[in-house]
Amino acid sequence: MLDLMRKKKDSIIIKVVFAVIILSFIIAFGYGIDQAIHGRSGTKSYAAKVGSTTISLEQYQNSYQRLREIYQQLFGQANGGLTPELEKQLNLRQLALDRLIDNVLLIKASKDLGITVSKDEVIASIATMPAFQRNGAFDLRLYQQILKMSRITPSDFEESQKNDLLIAKTRKAIMDKAQVSDDDAKALFHKEHDRLQLYYAAFTPADMASAVKVTDADLDDYLKANADRFKSPEKVAISYLVLDPAAQVASQQISPSEQESFYRKNLDRYLGSDNSPIPFEKIKERVLADAKRSKAAKDLYDKAADTLYQNIKSGDLQLVAAKLHAKTSDTALFSTAAPPKGLAGEADLLKKAFELKAGELGGPVETTKGIYIIKVREKKPAAVLPLAQVRGTIEQQVRALKAAQLAKQKALEAQKQLGTSNLSGLKLQTTPAFGYTAKGDLPGIGTSLPLMDSAFKLTAAAPAPTEPMLIGSRWYAVRLKQRTAAAETDFAAQKEALRQRMLPQRQQEVLKAWLQEQRAKTKVLINQAVLESDR
Repeated sequence: MLDLMRKKKDSIIIKVVFAVIILSFIIAFGYGIDQAIHGRSGTKSYAAKVGSTTISLEQYQNSYQRLREIYQQLFGQANGGLTPELEKQLNLRQLALDRLIDNVLLIKASKDLGITVSKDEVIASIATMPAFQRNGAFDLRLYQQILKMSRITPSDFEESQKNDLLIAKTRKAIMDKAQVSDDDAKALFHKEHDRLQLYYAAFTPADMASAVKVTDADLDDYLKANADRFKSPEKVAISYLVLDPAAQVASQQISPSEQESFYRKNLDRYLGSDNSPIPFEKIKERVLADAKRSKAAKDLYDKAADTLYQNIKSGDLQLVAAKLHAKTSDTALFSTAAPPKGLAGEADLLKKAFELKAGELGGPVETTKGIYIIKVREKKPAAVLPLAQVRGTIEQQVRALKAAQLAKQKALEAQKQLGTSNLSGLKLQTTPAFGYTAKGDLPGIGTSLPLMDSAFKLTAAAPAPTEPMLIGSRWYAVRLKQRTAAAETDFAAQKEALRQRMLPQRQQEVLKAWLQEQRAKTKVLINQAVLESDR
């Protein structure tokens, strides 16, 4: 199929097929919004309700699939693709629903703002779509053909395009209200060209270790708060018997038809180096041996199951063993992390052992070693260990926690003092002069973009932030020592360029604030089930 499409990539039929695929996303998005606004949804289910407008489950799914397709293209297979974990991290389901809610709010606002879309604007927009062009020009016949294949009428599609244009014009009208003042541009200019020196004091847990005092009450409280981390594991002691199918193989009778049937059902076992099946005649003996082993295992499993079923209420493993002519073995108490030597690696058997109650029989459990039937003799639940047994570990963790808390407290006190003119008593260091970097490299301190941004907001009138900053395990309290400002004459030449650079982000901030305000004023009801469907 793919080869055919590559060979025929210039064919009008292939172009039409691709156009229909692409168009389906456009139609699903724009037409879905039109249905939501005008109440033409074909389903009673809903994803969200925005005021009096309902966004259907179908509209949400279309929006979600389109957004997912975009991110799949962005990440690509070379980067591992869009994994389920990454999709959850990106929160695509919420993003898709937010997009629909925002569009409903924008279309409703267009009336208040007096924004309209004319028929000529719709026609002009459709005419520029590559899907409807032949040789660089709009082709009416191609347009009609694609819409017909998509089962969409021209009037419905044109209405969806009208809504898309209305959303775009309304969004632009809101974003056009954004402004970048001279002061904003000047702040960015100085951020990028000024050079700073900082006083700083550093506080680490290691520095506070000698000052930490730990009481028995501290240890008891920590053990209670973290009981799950200091529990002895659940343990069981079992008796078991194991049946070996190998002893029954020689007595198995396999007819030629059963032999061939086994071969056909298990072809994946008999592939050659080229991954094609090895002819039956060449491996008849091998197939016969495999079929005998398989039948022996099945017959023995069925016999074990029948015997267990008939005697399970008795809880008597010795009785079951006698009827199966098997011997039993016993284990001491063990946990899943430390099974008996003879049962190591028997994951299915161990799982069964911990599922049963004390005194219960269970099985059969088939593994590579044989067919097991077990009885749980004793079961010891998990329990919080006594303090005496874990005192050393807990004391170490409590000391580390208290040292970290003390380091933070000292940093808070130092930062408060650095906000005053009294710097006495503080062990202050000074950075060399440095400029702003997007990475956040602060000489003598480390890498922290939040601290870098905070530092370049400091002035002589407000020389210290209100809070210290944690970098790694070290707390920093800082104060502006000196700010060497760039020449104002240089700002005049760069002002307009700076404003243009800041404008896109400011526009997005204005749009985001406007949408948040509209949501606060509008009753928005979200069907949480649609957002949790993949969790």
